Amino acid sequence: MNQHVAIRRSLSEIVEEYDAKNAAIAAELAATEERIRALNTAVSIEGNYNELSLPRLPGQRDLSRALLTSAWRCARTGLNVDRVAGSIDRKRIDMKLKEMPAFTLANIRDILGDFIAAPRYHVLKGLAEVFCNLDPAFKSHDKMKVGVKGLPKRVILSGFGEWDGYGREKVQDILRAMSALEGNPEPSFEDLRALSKGKHPTAEDAIHGVWCKKYQNGNAHLYFAPETLLTVNRALAEFYGEVLPDSPEAAAEKAKATGTAVSKDLQFYPTPQRVVDTLMREYGDMTGYRVLEPSCGTGNIMDALRAKGAKVLGIEVHAGRAAKARAKGHGVHIANFLQVPVPDRDSDLYDAVVMNPPFAGKHYAKHVLHAIRFLKPGGVLRAILPVTAREHDLLPAPKSNRWGWNDAWKDLPIGSFREAGTNVNTVIYTYTAPKS
Repeated sequence: MNQHVAIRRSLSEIVEEYDAKNAAIAAELAATEERIRALNTAVSIEGNYNELSLPRLPGQRDLSRALLTSAWRCARTGLNVDRVAGSIDRKRIDMKLKEMPAFTLANIRDILGDFIAAPRYHVLKGLAEVFCNLDPAFKSHDKMKVGVKGLPKRVILSGFGEWDGYGREKVQDILRAMSALEGNPEPSFEDLRALSKGKHPTAEDAIHGVWCKKYQNGNAHLYFAPETLLTVNRALAEFYGEVLPDSPEAAAEKAKATGTAVSKDLQFYPTPQRVVDTLMREYGDMTGYRVLEPSCGTGNIMDALRAKGAKVLGIEVHAGRAAKARAKGHGVHIANFLQVPVPDRDSDLYDAVVMNPPFAGKHYAKHVLHAIRFLKPGGVLRAILPVTAREHDLLPAPKSNRWGWNDAWKDLPIGSFREAGTNVNTVIYTYTAPKS
């Protein structure tokens, strides 16, 4: 039995109750209106004004909406969804339920089902979302493997008001995520209020392993106890998991670095459709574009590029994956991309390169640097990479502007590659070849 599920009846029974009550609303409303008319008649003589103002009932549409709201709240609360879901997912659920979807088992499964089927995943994801927004160190797959050392012991929050503000919301999300992870009761209002007042500036007065010191400029320094960081560290290490190489040369490099045997079954991380959709938002009409996709796998990205009018060539080392991409009508060469020679003629270069190279270690850099050489002057490369690529500083990228913004890197949502078998944080890297 899932420890997070607290609902007392089956969802089928709740849906049946909702359907029965929804069907009875019209009759209940008509009966109530008749009782009001009868009451009004009982206190008047021949219909003469009697100085009373009897209640005006809501319409059937409003009553149906109220019942639907109650039904969804019952399912959401009874299934402890808000306890399991992180702050971003809770807001996403709020948006879906604002559309007032029909209260059916199919819709319950669609909107809430994954939080019930995989509660541990969502607890860890919520924790990752909170801490990754605090400091880039928590995004690193590599750093989560080495213990507390190197993780920030303190973060600075701006807009830290006593009753509201961006910083206070972050603290609330942190405490909620920590309590969900450890199976403790949610933080009380008094806990949040005490922290937001900055009344706990030392470790001895920590609340849930966190203490805070507030300053007059509206900022606050949030501190974490070592045991709290260790808990977070272990949880994020579990969430990110092990990233396996998905090409023979990456596997050999990983084995050389670790001294372990190479896995015979290399794990393949196909690009999920949501990531493909995000990637394609960067492009308009691509009719006439010559596009190269190294490590094209089964052709998920090639499908989207072709739909935009591009003429795409794929390169894939795995014959089975290449066959699947070819079956969809794509042109694919079976080869190790790192051994593919750069075209001799400028006319054979490409307008764009789009890629999801092997993630293992720093091997991605070899693929990207080789792919850049296939671009025409002014051509654009976009690659899906592990978030640590930004820290490795192995790829050419413009410096951040005065506001700290860098167009070369765009973070993808946490858990973007979950369906592909990894939770490593990812980014879209963009490079534009010089025009001359």
